[in-house]
Amino acid sequence: MSRKNRQKTGKIAEGFNTNNTITNTNNTGNDTSNTGTSVQTNSIAFSFGDPETVLKGQLNDYIGTQLLDNGQYYQPPVSLTGMARLLRANAFHGPILEFKTNMVMRGFKPSPVLSRRVMHAAVTDYTVFANCYFQRIRDFGGTTIQVRHLPAINMRRMKEPGRYGMLTNDGRLVQFRLGEVVHIKNYDVIQNIYGMPWYLGAIQSMLLNEDATLFRRKYYLNGAHMGYIFYSSSTGLSEEDQESIKNAIKSSKGVGNFRNMFLHLPGGREKDIQILPVGDFSTKDELEKIKNISRDDIIAAHRIPAAMASVLPSGNSNFGDITKVDAVYEKNEVLPIREQLLDINDWLPHQGKVSFETTLFETQQSTG
Repeated sequence: MSRKNRQKTGKIAEGFNTNNTITNTNNTGNDTSNTGTSVQTNSIAFSFGDPETVLKGQLNDYIGTQLLDNGQYYQPPVSLTGMARLLRANAFHGPILEFKTNMVMRGFKPSPVLSRRVMHAAVTDYTVFANCYFQRIRDFGGTTIQVRHLPAINMRRMKEPGRYGMLTNDGRLVQFRLGEVVHIKNYDVIQNIYGMPWYLGAIQSMLLNEDATLFRRKYYLNGAHMGYIFYSSSTGLSEEDQESIKNAIKSSKGVGNFRNMFLHLPGGREKDIQILPVGDFSTKDELEKIKNISRDDIIAAHRIPAAMASVLPSGNSNFGDITKVDAVYEKNEVLPIREQLLDINDWLPHQGKVSFETTLFETQQSTG
């Protein structure tokens, strides 16, 4: 499929529309049929659609971070809106991150200061953006009495270290007091202002998986007409007959496609009408190959076992004991995320601290 103007991580998926372009070239020539008469013939070419973008927006990738023109806050190195759109790009990326969020939240023990709902929202932000933000509500003595979630997609680090602001829907910047916001982030080797998720290396595969699905969908919506050229060299076709054939082909697209067409040419020869295939995506295995390869890249980028990503084993193979897989995944992937999130306890009073239970991993250790 066509992929144009796809630069760095700012890739746009390409599909096919259903607009028709008809080009008529009038040629005059002599026919060598039995009548020996000279007639005027028309050569007609059809084009069934041009590429069009189906993923709006673009991911802007910069080296490091920089202050915007207003000089107030740092711009994130990658478009946070673009990363949010990627959650719905295919059937794996978004659900895997949701599954990881649920795994991290399993065994969470809330406190009167930090509720389960607030932590769940923060964990979701952390798995998607590798950043999460908490707002500390303090009493007159400076003790934190409540913690609120701040959406990571709108949060910005101010020029002054330790200060943060939040962009509103109307374009305003709400600034918080120094020390009011707790920022927990993943480490990035390029800059230390924002965290960066490691799955960004699989963006190409995420969009490729989407492209394959959209191509197949638009292929069927188009009536599967993109794979052939309708060629006619018959002199028995009048202008009215040619127009009728054009209308019949165009009307066979869209809902109710795969229709049959009857064509009768009195005195026609064997090859007066020909269907010349130029490629048939539906009869090959490209879709399955692309979907499987891109799926494997996405799963590898998220470091999740295939059995836990709802992938069916091929052939007679299996993924082994899912309980052991679960315990290993919790140990290697979930526990490190929980340890980073528990940094919030450094700003909470003793009665407001939170924790996670790791009963599954501990049980696996004791029985092992």
